[in-house]
Formats: sequence, structure tokens, C-alpha cells
Amino acid sequence: MTEPRETLFWWLAGAMKFGPGALGEIGADAAGLGLARVLVVSDRQVVEAGVAARAVDALTAAGVGAQLYADVGIEPTDESLVAAHEATRGLRVDGIVAVGGGSVIDTAKAVNLLRTNGGELLDYVNAPVGAGRAPHAPLLPLIAAPTTAGSGSESSAVCVMDLTALHLKSGISHPALRPRLSVIDPLTTLGLPREATISSGLDVLSHTLESLTASRFDARPRSVGGRPTYCGSNPVSDPLCREALRLLGRSFRKTVDDGDDVAARTDMMLAATLTAIGSSTAGVHIPHACSYSVAAQVHDYRPPGFPQGRPFVPHGNAVAATLPATLRYVAPTVPDAQRSALDALVGAGVAGASEVGERLAAGVVDLMRDIGAPRGLAEFGYATHDLPSLVDGSLKQQRLLAGAPRPVDADVLGRILAESLHNW
Repeated sequence: MTEPRETLFWWLAGAMKFGPGALGEIGADAAGLGLARVLVVSDRQVVEAGVAARAVDALTAAGVGAQLYADVGIEPTDESLVAAHEATRGLRVDGIVAVGGGSVIDTAKAVNLLRTNGGELLDYVNAPVGAGRAPHAPLLPLIAAPTTAGSGSESSAVCVMDLTALHLKSGISHPALRPRLSVIDPLTTLGLPREATISSGLDVLSHTLESLTASRFDARPRSVGGRPTYCGSNPVSDPLCREALRLLGRSFRKTVDDGDDVAARTDMMLAATLTAIGSSTAGVHIPHACSYSVAAQVHDYRPPGFPQGRPFVPHGNAVAATLPATLRYVAPTVPDAQRSALDALVGAGVAGASEVGERLAAGVVDLMRDIGAPRGLAEFGYATHDLPSLVDGSLKQQRLLAGAPRPVDADVLGRILAESLHNW
């Protein structure tokens, strides 16, 4: 008997405001949600750039009290999320405003969840790593103001972290985590360091291509007992992601060459926004599953241009490392999706289904080479003898691997990871 297929797809995105100068209205936005006193979550780099102060000033001008927590670290860990909660749990606030990149927004989500629902962080982390418990009480309204064009956390219902003791990366997924409002101002990315521009842009690229090539919603088994966070590629996510690719192809190199190019920064921020909406619906697959293992098992890699601290691989770099190999692997299953992606990114589609995967992978490699992205996993200190542990860590991310359009097992992951040691 044929297993019933899914017939529904869904689009779960919060309210959004986009455009240069949008951050200046965040006080009125918070007041419009009925907020009187908020916790502003940020990091030291955003504070030093003056962006956090602009948000606090706008809140204060609108009569909304603001207390700042700015000790968020890059690539949050379970320990840093708990520390942020402990440092702010005594503050009396009725809302949270996150001003920063994905690490800041994810930290704000975790703080919000623990503040309102109690318990331990692992109670909510996705099973089988954690208990996968759903929130039992409403969360506070969260406003997210991203300062990088990358993670899409401002539109997602996911919070990601390194679990330090387990040497594993995982996350929390629940619709309640999604910000109530995203305030997206391209001007906040002016002055973003070159390395951070590259890493965050690679995250956009990976989100977009993974969402376009994810298994389609109507090719999946019918959902039973509640809808999953990701439904697969669908008629809403596909055009959003294709437009994001077009913008990215037009402006990614420009933002790396000239970080003060406002038009290019706006293109990249819009690409990130469109992708965030699309990927938070369609989902991601193999590169993100592998990236969690890559990031969690990193050797002594400290990327140039990032504040020095614990060794880590920036998320966008970790994801993009396995993207070309993944595109080659899934090509036979999704030739039409890859052809549309090639047209959007490179502007030079091909007729033959046997060629499109290689051509798209080559276009991604060309872009990565042009912007000075890391060549592959070897640059993070990995070698052939590390592949078994990387495969094992990637296999734990079944929630993500389930979205791949072709079956994925240990052998497949081993080939993809081995091919990704050197992309060019």
C-alpha cells in the first residue's frame, strides 16, 4: 500500500519592517505592541559600533524603558545561553529586543523561553539530544533587529547552540520562539568586518540553495500528530529563494569589496530576509546537518577578523564547506530546482539534467573563491582521519537530514565530507 503523501504546506512568518532607517522606529514599534519596559540583548561588537545605542535611544524616546545585556558571545553555547538567562532573570520586563546577528537573536530566544517557562535548557533541545519539550506558557513579545545579512534567525522558530560537554551542536525548534516583529535595517550592516560579511553571506547562500533543493512538501509522508517546523520546498518558498539568489549573485561580491556600498548592503539584507522567510518554511538539509558536527568538533581554529576567544568555525563558513558536494549529490533528484537556481545565481542555465548539478556547484565554488571564503574543511584543521567523527555527528541531525531529496546514510555523508576537505 502506498504511503499517503502530504497535501498541505505552510508559511509561518512573523511581522516584518524592512528598509534603511527602520531601526529608528523600533521604539514606536515596541510601544505599538504595548511594551513598557524591555530587555535589550546585544553583543560588545554591536555596542562598540553604536548600533545598540541607536536602538536604546529610539526605545527611550518612545517612552519604553530599556535595560541592556551585551555579553552575548559569537556562536552561543549552552553555557552562554544559561549565563545570559541567569544575568537577566531578575529584571522586570514585559518584552525583549534583540539587536545583533544570529547569535544575539538566538540568545534572546533562549532567555525568553527560560524566563517564561522555567526548567533546564536541555528540557527543550530537540530530541534525541534533549527532551524536546514544548513551552507550556506564552513567551514575551520578542522584537529582532538583525545586524548581519545572514542567519535568518529574525524570522525562524529555531534557536541553535553548541552543547559543550557533548561536543555537539543542536537546537530548539518551536513556533513560539519566532520573533513577533523583525525590524530589518540595512544600515546596521555598514562597517561589518569583511570576514563577518563573508560568513553571514555564505549562510544566506546555503539557506537559499538548501531550501530550493529540499524535498518538496507533496513528496513527503503525510504529517500525523502535528505539523513539523519544516514542510519542504513549496510554491511560497521557491520564488522567494530564487529572488534572494538573484540579489546575492548581483551584490555579494560588492559587499565584500566595499562594505560601505549601501545599495549592495541593501540587496544582501533583502536576500537574507527573503531567504529567512523561505528557509524557515521549507527547511534546510545536508550542509546544515554537517555544519553542526563541523562546528562542535572544531580543533584549534580561530578565524581571522573575529574577536578572539574559544576556537570556533563561523556558522556560514561551516555550512558552505559542504554545499558544493551536496549540490552534486542531490542533482539527479532535483534538476529543475537546480536549473532555476543556476539561472538566478549565475544567469546561464543549461539544458541537460546531467550537467546542471555540476554547473551549479561550480558557480558556487567560483563565488566562494572570488570573495575569499575558506576553501574547505581542511582550512578548519580537519583531515581524512577526522571523517568518522564528523559523519557520526552529522548523523545525529536526523531532523535536518530528513529534508534532503535523496536518502542520506553514513556512506553518503562520508563521501560528501571527504569531497569537502578541499573545494578547489
